Formats: sequence, C-alpha cells, structure tokens
Amino acid sequence: MKITYKTLSLIFAAGCLGGLAKGLAAWLCGAIGLNALLGSQFAPPLTTQWVYAHVVWGGIWAVLFLLPIRGWSVYSLGILYSLPQSLISLVVMFPKMNRGLLGWQLGFSTPVLVLFFGFVWGLATAFWWKQARESA
Repeated sequence: MKITYKTLSLIFAAGCLGGLAKGLAAWLCGAIGLNALLGSQFAPPLTTQWVYAHVVWGGIWAVLFLLPIRGWSVYSLGILYSLPQSLISLVVMFPKMNRGLLGWQLGFSTPVLVLFFGFVWGLATAFWWKQARESA
C-alpha cells in the first residue's frame, strides 16, 4: 500500500473515531455501574480532557494499521494493535496516577476492562478504516 497524505488522514480519522468509541464506552460502563458490578472502581468522568486524550491518542495509535502485515483480517489487526496501548495504560499510566500496577487499586477486574475497552478501539478503528479504504 502506498502511503499518501490521504491514507494518513483516513487512518488518523479512523483511529480518532475508535478513540471516541473507546472513551465513551469506558465512561458509559463506569457511569451505569457495569464496571463496579464487575468489581472495578474504574469510572472515568466524561470531561473534554478525557474525550480529547482518547480521540488524539486513538488517531496516533492507528498508524499501526499501516504496518505491512499480510494474512490477517483488519479486525484481527485491530485487536492486535489495541494490545500495546492497553499495556501502556496498565504498566505506565495507572502507576503514574497512583492506581497501582495494572490498575489493581481500582479492583482486580480493571486489567480485563482496560483490555476490553482497547478492543473497542481496535474494532471501531478497523471498521472505519475498512469502510474508508473500500469507498476511496
């Protein structure tokens, strides 16, 4: 695949949409008490900072979709590419926020939830990226 400004713009936009889906899913599951029901205190507030960070970082992480990996579906790649960002959240961001390694101070189900919300990013990004490529 030839990388052009159009390609970069489309993949960044797909990742931004994925980031929005991830951020809103994490907020919604916290707001309705699903995270608490699953044993986690992870309930982020819906703020512009929360949304902005997920949208921008989602777009940046989407550049991984430009790696020349063959033989995988775009959805499988979405799941695969969600893992590094989830890992960084669990081993870098949560400890920096004094939430413990893997966010365990928020509950032992927190790592599973972080992986799940990462999958939301990956699948939403993959869907939009696939649609954008097919219509371009």
